[in-house]
Amino acid sequence: MSTANLTTASPVSESHALGDNEVNPMASVSERLQAETTAVRLKIHWPSVRKTLSSDQTRQAAGTFDADTKSVSASKKLLDTNHPAFRAATAVRKQAADHWKANTLPYTEPGIRLIKRVDVPTFDVFMTSVRAELNEAVEQLELHFDELIDQARERLGDLFDPADYEMNLHRLFGIEWDYPSCNPPEYLLQVSPQLYYSECSRVQHRFDEAVKLAEQAFADELEQLVTHLGERLRGDGDGSPKVFRDTAVTNLTEFLDRFQRLNIRSDDQLDRLVADARRIVGGVVPQQLREQSELRQRVATELSRVEASLEGWMTERPRRSILRRSR
Repeated sequence: MSTANLTTASPVSESHALGDNEVNPMASVSERLQAETTAVRLKIHWPSVRKTLSSDQTRQAAGTFDADTKSVSASKKLLDTNHPAFRAATAVRKQAADHWKANTLPYTEPGIRLIKRVDVPTFDVFMTSVRAELNEAVEQLELHFDELIDQARERLGDLFDPADYEMNLHRLFGIEWDYPSCNPPEYLLQVSPQLYYSECSRVQHRFDEAVKLAEQAFADELEQLVTHLGERLRGDGDGSPKVFRDTAVTNLTEFLDRFQRLNIRSDDQLDRLVADARRIVGGVVPQQLREQSELRQRVATELSRVEASLEGWMTERPRRSILRRSR
């Protein structure tokens, strides 16, 4: 898939004199974010595996319990989603969604995130590969589809309806992505300069909010990972260590690497807290923490200080309602 034009319109006249890969050194954090990123939208097409019962079927179900039909809603499960072939397709879907989220920053519009422009070619190649994997998984699912329908016929009894099933599965599954523009169209400048610059101001406000969203998302994840690892290392009240999985450490180190790649350099204190966490767990492997009590105690103590500082940072920046809308 070819990528869209990734140039960014800006109401600031100086920016037009800069090259495509240059950023105004006097730009604010949000202006820099706008100049360094582009929007990316992921769409995953997936069949519904449940269907609401008809009015007659719902009325019959309500009658079984002598219930008011208006107070009852019921659906039937069309396919066994635990079948290995269906689970294989679901795993590919998760891979696509996880990669999209892990390599992008949040934005104010639902379904859209921000990707660094230098990462677009790699992202495009990866998603193209994942789409091919999904096509292969769907082909394997088609080989087992008659089996799944037979199972549904037996499981659903009188509720089974062959019309519920689309036999061409490739129409139901799909992965698409595009790079929608966050900026007002250039023609608007000719039509109404006042409206154009008003729209530019609105876009800039959205990027101001995007900076806050990114900071909050990073802080939330860091707090969760640091708290979890610290609790596992501190152990129970009697001093005995808790059992912990390797992922308690590796998830934190992977976050630190991702922060370094996506960091928008907007808050020095948050940068320092991340750097402290990196220093504490840098070079430490899970088995060392299990075997060396002194190391385990030191890491737990230092993580507690990061956790306390992070709580203070977050207290000074109350959550915004926009966070809930963007997730």
